[in-house]
Amino acid sequence: MKPTLLGYGCLALLAVFAGGAVRALEVGSPPPLFQDTNKLVYADFENSKDNRPISNRGGLVQLFAYQERPTLPSRFKGLEGSNPPAPELVRLSKTDPNRAIAFDYELQGLNQYAGVGVQIHGQEEKDGKPAADDVSGYKYLMVQLYVTGVPSIMVEFVSHGHGIEMQSGYPQMVFKVSPGFNTYRVPLGSVSQPSWAQVKVKTKDVLKNLTAVNLVVSCNQCTPVKGTVVIDNLVFQN
Repeated sequence: MKPTLLGYGCLALLAVFAGGAVRALEVGSPPPLFQDTNKLVYADFENSKDNRPISNRGGLVQLFAYQERPTLPSRFKGLEGSNPPAPELVRLSKTDPNRAIAFDYELQGLNQYAGVGVQIHGQEEKDGKPAADDVSGYKYLMVQLYVTGVPSIMVEFVSHGHGIEMQSGYPQMVFKVSPGFNTYRVPLGSVSQPSWAQVKVKTKDVLKNLTAVNLVVSCNQCTPVKGTVVIDNLVFQN
């Protein structure tokens, strides 16, 4: 089953306006998403700490990269000087106060695989340990995306420190992206581990103890590619 695409219309241009810690991106403003009993707004990026984005309940938001060949590293550009690396806070237009996160990326050729992604923790750490959310009762993850350079993106569901110990191969889904800034609906019932995962887990166990969501642009049998990713409004809902 493929994710359902709810389009807000194709937008031909992503224009960047300089000035201030939050830049403005002319991608068009989608309707606001409101909290109710059938939704968990995981991250709308309206909050920040130390000038870097955080999730709605204070969770860390950070960039990461990987590649097959260390001599051909994947690269990203986000919030300048951030440690750990963070995406940049942006506005969707010069007149709209709504904020999103964005980063630029580059994947190099000759790698069998490579990727750049952002990891979004749902909550602040508690006693030095990632805090978990039980999202197993929801049917979908909604996310708003603008992606250039690659035809698809991966969403991955991560659990650390709550009885599930693995480094990679978490339940995930890869879905196609369309031009412009669009809302995508990922059915949680269709999420599964990749075939190469060495440690096998039940998707529901991960969703019961979710500590982070990864959004990743990647390639296999890579050719050189560059692009931009803008992300807003991760919402679990029924």
